[in-house]
Order: sequence, then C-alpha cells, then structure tokens
Amino acid sequence: MGNNPIKRTISEVFEEMAQAIETGMIGKKTRVGLTIIGSEHGPQELVRGAELAMEQNPDLEVVIIGDGGATSLEIVSAGDEKEAQAVMEEMLAQGGLDAAVTMHYNFPIGVSTVGRVITPSKGKSMFVATTTGIAATERVTAMLRNTVYGIAAAKACQIPNPTVGILNIDGARQVERALQKLKEGGYPINFAESLRADGGIIMRGNDLLIGVPDIMVMDSLTGNLIMKVFSASGTGGNYEASGWGYGPGVGEDYDRIIGIVSRASGAPVIAGALKYAADCAKGNLPARIKAEWAAVKAAGWDKLLESLSCPALPMKRAEEAVPPAKKPVTESLPGVEVIELEDAVQVLWKANIYAECGMGCTGPIVMIAPEDKEKAFGLLKEKGYL
Repeated sequence: MGNNPIKRTISEVFEEMAQAIETGMIGKKTRVGLTIIGSEHGPQELVRGAELAMEQNPDLEVVIIGDGGATSLEIVSAGDEKEAQAVMEEMLAQGGLDAAVTMHYNFPIGVSTVGRVITPSKGKSMFVATTTGIAATERVTAMLRNTVYGIAAAKACQIPNPTVGILNIDGARQVERALQKLKEGGYPINFAESLRADGGIIMRGNDLLIGVPDIMVMDSLTGNLIMKVFSASGTGGNYEASGWGYGPGVGEDYDRIIGIVSRASGAPVIAGALKYAADCAKGNLPARIKAEWAAVKAAGWDKLLESLSCPALPMKRAEEAVPPAKKPVTESLPGVEVIELEDAVQVLWKANIYAECGMGCTGPIVMIAPEDKEKAFGLLKEKGYL
C-alpha cells in the first residue's frame, strides 16, 4: 500500500468489514500492547493471558511486545524489559496503540494506578484507589487525589455514578471531612454506607471483603498489599489468579493509558488487565480525569488543601534550584524517603544533574539518566538521602 493515506484508509475499512462478517462486531478494534519480559512465570504465561483476552473480547486486539513467546498474535521484537517499555511508549506516542499493559513501570509523582479486584464475599467488582505510584507526597492529599482518580477510572468503565468508601486507615477521618466539604462545594460525589451497625463512609474490613463501595479509597502502599491479597489468596501467594490487575496510571495531566500487572500475575489477571486497559481507552480515561479535576477545582479544591492540618503542598524553599537541561531518565535510585524526594532532586539540580521524582513498584525513586547514576548516588549518599 505504500504511504498513501487514502489507500491505507480504504484498506482499514475493508479489514473492518471482513472482521464484522467474521465476528459480528462492527467498528475498529481497540489495540492494547502487552510487554511480556520480566514475569516470574515466563513470557508464555503472559501470551496465554493475551490470547485469553482476545477470545473473550472480540473488539480487543493485543500486540505482544518482547521476545520469548510463541503465538499467532502480532509481535513487536524487544530483547529486554527496558527496550520493551521503550517500544511500548513509542507506539503509544505514535498512535499505534490505544493503551498498554506492562510490569514494574515507574510513574512520575502525581500519577497513581487504580486497581480492580473481585471481592471474595459476593464476587463483586471493586476499584482500589490506588495501588502503585503516588498521587502526592503527603498522605491525606494523596488519598483525596486517589478518590478523584478512582471516580475517573470507574466512569471510564461505564459506571456513571460510582459509590465511594474510605478504608479505615490512618488519615481516613481527615479525608472524610475534606470530601464532605468538596461535596458541599458542589462536587457530585456519591458516598457508600458501611454495612456495620454504625454505618458511615468509613469502610471496615467486612466492607472490604464484601465490596460495599464501587471504589475503595486508601493510600497506594496499602492498596498494593490489598491487590496482592485479593488476587493471590487462593493460590498460596506466588500466582495472582483473580482480578484486573493494578490498573492504569491516572494523573491530573497524564495522557497515556498504561496498566500495571505484577511479576506474579498469571494469565487470568493478564486477560483482565488487558480488558480493563481497553475499557479505559474506549471510555477516554484522560478526558475523564480532566473533567473530574475541573469539577473538584470548581468545588474549592485549592482552598481545601490550604485548610488541611497537614501541609498538602511542599514548603517553598529559600533557594529553588534551576533544573538543568532535560534528558531521558531511564535509571532509578531507590531508598530516598518519600517526604525527602523533592529535596533530593533539588540537591542534584544544584550539582547540574538532571533528575525527576518518581515512584516505582517497590517505593519512591529518584529518576536519573544512566550516565549520571554513579555521580548522583554518591552525592545523595554524601548528603544523607541514601
């Protein structure tokens, strides 16, 4: 066909017609990439999950990214995990994929993933907001953001008025008061009611197991633990067999749909994660979060943060460092306390080393270019951050 866009369009139309005749489905398929390198169960287990997802969802097209799996699905070659994610990011940027699913991915601060589980008591679907990454460096602010992220994800999955509950953990009461103020300010949040005798928005362990709210709000480290328990409790812990994975990264200005699975995720979870990512693409998750963010801003978000007893925003430093020229930060330095991440980055900027804050699957990280990693490590260790 060459590079003629008219011929390509005609080709796509005929391909869609052929698919409609064969499957009964009309319309373009949603293309979701899946990186298969890095799983504890081997690449073929992820391929099996991709094939299962396509068997169950005729409107889904999975693109395998990475070597090592045998399949008739489309494969894009990549020799290691880093290369596979670089290919994935390029395909997303160029429009070759509508969404993607990967493992052990580093999101910037402000972006966190909304997971989805099947609750054991009644087999109900429940969103877990959130499960990896970090929405903010202060706990209450992060949980408030997680609430908005969870609502956006649920609405993208065609739940127009999801119910929200707050897990009974440290900071829950302050989050409850803040969300009530947002509701009074005009943000249309639909609170769930605990099934325990005293009721309320704060959800107990029983509510968690039953799946009382559509969205259960918590901090991301608690969410990560909840995801592992729910998805692998029936298998002894080394194989995640249930649910939709740790979910897509959601952030105020984040415009990609990248879903996360664990290295322990088995084929059923891979299939669920691919379907979840496709649903978020069809539901235009980035547009959903922008709409939700505009609504909370109009309801008094900025004023609310100023009123919190814990500082919601980092204190202004006496001398803000000017960031050096931006460069790709593909390496990471773990071990810095989350509340010191921004200070650590400032130290590196002052030394003319470009760095960014981030959150990996195992905790907070300083993201750094490969050529600067050794020098940055030494400097942060000298300053007491590592």
